Amino acid sequence: MGHPAPSLPLMENEAVIRLSIFLGLFILLASAEALFPRRPLTLGRKKRWVTNWSVTVINTLTLRLMAFAIPALAVGAAYDAQTQGWGLLNALGLPSLLSIIIAILVMDFTIWLQHLITHKVPLLWRLHRVHHADVDIDVTTAIRFHPVEIALSMLLKIGLVYALGPSAIAVILFEIILNGTAMFNHSNIRLPLGLDRIVRLFLVTPDMHRVHHSVHRHEHDSNYGFSLSLWDRLFGTYIAQPEAGHDDMEIGLHWQDERPAKLGWSLLLPFKGHKG
Repeated sequence: MGHPAPSLPLMENEAVIRLSIFLGLFILLASAEALFPRRPLTLGRKKRWVTNWSVTVINTLTLRLMAFAIPALAVGAAYDAQTQGWGLLNALGLPSLLSIIIAILVMDFTIWLQHLITHKVPLLWRLHRVHHADVDIDVTTAIRFHPVEIALSMLLKIGLVYALGPSAIAVILFEIILNGTAMFNHSNIRLPLGLDRIVRLFLVTPDMHRVHHSVHRHEHDSNYGFSLSLWDRLFGTYIAQPEAGHDDMEIGLHWQDERPAKLGWSLLLPFKGHKG
């Protein structure tokens, strides 16, 4: 029953594979948004990128510290679940390809639901608004999350992996897809409108996700998807376009100024008394 355990080379090279794909996509999307920008940036790249990348470095160190207690994190949990035969998919023993597809769909829906919950629970919103505080939206916004939120998200993934029982390959593929699509839909790329209409039937596009970063609460409480656009359409949280239009809409939080470009301010934001 279940899936064969992943080979040792896969486990050893997982971080290298994911980092290589991440950096390659980042360079590609950053170049594309420089050549074909959707909107002019309010603060530009320099200050924001230093802060957003610094937050990412801190997040990476946070996950490394967690890995001392939970080796290999979500991928390690998948390997352990397979070895022990734990989780629904390991019990069902479905064909590998079908199991991978189901696992990716379930994990994507879970991340969508987690995202929705972070907007509805005040304590979690305090953490998540660090992401929304960015006054511009570009490829680096996709990597701007508070370290505590990153740690909580990883704990959720680990619990889901043990309950669902996906293969390690499925978890790696999901993480690559999630990171890649998040960078894509946060990027400041001008897609032809006809192409955008087709792509958003399946995937979240930059124009679709930009609505989610509006200063208006009813707009940023919509379009929660990072990968598939299905969930927002299915559960009635889809908004096609911002009321003010993409060129005139305001990005971020209604009370902020240029302070999100500062690292210390961003890390301390969850502990400040601002509303919204």
